[in-house]
Amino acid sequence: MSLAERLASGIADLGLSVPAETQARLLQYLELVRKWSRVYNLTSVREPETMLVRHLLDSLAILPHLIGTRIADVGSGAGLPGIPLALARPELHVVLIESNHKKAVFLQQARIELKISNIEVAPERAETFRPGMGFDTVVSRAFSDLADFGRLAGHLCGTEDGSGRLMAMKGVYPHEELAQLPAQFAVEKIVPVAVPGLESERHLVVIKRV
Repeated sequence: MSLAERLASGIADLGLSVPAETQARLLQYLELVRKWSRVYNLTSVREPETMLVRHLLDSLAILPHLIGTRIADVGSGAGLPGIPLALARPELHVVLIESNHKKAVFLQQARIELKISNIEVAPERAETFRPGMGFDTVVSRAFSDLADFGRLAGHLCGTEDGSGRLMAMKGVYPHEELAQLPAQFAVEKIVPVAVPGLESERHLVVIKRV
């Protein structure tokens, strides 16, 4: 089975609808990450089949759980999950927050090369980033533990109706981290996430302001 066929199968298993043209752009993005990782060490995963599962499908699996259209990806790194989400859903406006200069340079290059008009790169630390508007969803994939996520990025989660949420992508159920969550935040729900081709556990922790 080709990489394109694996991607199409995984997207179907997730119950998502993603046009073939967009799937091709997702694979172009994956190849760009792979090429830049030879020099910039964007990711330790280098095999295309593994990258497809651990990067693309893992990112796309949270699409049904996003709230609103203004999305912040904190500690974006190679653009995960922000770039796959932005490619799959052009109506989203995704801000990639990444303080590492080399990774931020890659994110800008990916935006240009792949012509992704609905992303913006913020090359700074989450705790000092002050956008003009708050975000509906503030997501992190490998940023920090839940306590630090709330403390450093909680101010980004702000909507007038209070519907904004922090969403942390985790592996096994994070019992210890939940106990350390700051008092101003509360867990709304923890959603088990099934990623096609990935045997490891995945959970999405959805956090709201108290």
